[in-house]
Amino acid sequence: MRAIPTYDLYGEKTGDFPGFWLHCETIPSRSSLHHWEIGLHRHDQFFQILYIEAGSGDAIFDDATHAIVAPAIITVPPLSRHGFRFSKDIDGYVFTILTSHLKTIPADHSRFGAWLNLPRLTALLPEHADSRYIADTLHRLAAEAEARPTGPADLCEAYLTSALRLTARLSVAGQADDDVGATENERRLNRLTGLIHQHFRSHKPASFYADALGISATHLNRIVKQRTAGSTQSLINCKLIDEAQRELLFTQIPVQEIGFRLGFADPAYFSRFFQTRTGVSPRQWRRGQGRAETRALSTLATVG
Repeated sequence: MRAIPTYDLYGEKTGDFPGFWLHCETIPSRSSLHHWEIGLHRHDQFFQILYIEAGSGDAIFDDATHAIVAPAIITVPPLSRHGFRFSKDIDGYVFTILTSHLKTIPADHSRFGAWLNLPRLTALLPEHADSRYIADTLHRLAAEAEARPTGPADLCEAYLTSALRLTARLSVAGQADDDVGATENERRLNRLTGLIHQHFRSHKPASFYADALGISATHLNRIVKQRTAGSTQSLINCKLIDEAQRELLFTQIPVQEIGFRLGFADPAYFSRFFQTRTGVSPRQWRRGQGRAETRALSTLATVG
């Protein structure tokens, strides 16, 4: 079995980073340095919260892949093997917390403690009051952590505890009526992710995936929305955009050819599809990423 690296923060071995109990950074600030992919790894003594405000991707917990659709919260306890693949438009925060500073630590035997024991992906529903409160609280936590990196911890701990407890309540409420149903829906979502990875280039409709899973398209959409706050079609579209961005960033293949490889017979439609979901044309996105890569390399060279 391949050894899973253990980090304080991803890419930094123990001792590389100054002592802290709470560290906050934006998701793009680190993932962009690793081509938007965070390999499978774990943390010895840190609990992590990822607030996904925009973008999409995959969260990998051990060998299971979970589709990320913003807005969402990901919680990762110590020693959990995890990794991520993010779209280039990902946005949000990563909070890394020393486990001893959690008001309710993962060893707690309460229902909340049990919820913290496993990595979780929890959808935030914009129309839900608790979801809006969680997002606002994490924004406040990020601002407070930046303003008082070594100052009093009381307010940060209050924000952190509130956000975690409300996320746990939202996650439990969003599960199926019983554990068997929840497990089955997780299995279906994981299977759906695998099927999309196999067939996204052929632009199969949502009904194709529902048939493959032996359920109705309506039922499948309900499962997907419960877990990701999006639809089956949105997962398919996110995969197409993600692959298009990979081709644009890591190859010199013409935009028209990339569209053909992704199953778009009409180059103009491919460009419209891409621009509708990213805000820029494929050519503009490629030029912008080239400039960003140059700036990042220049910064790293200066720091080095």
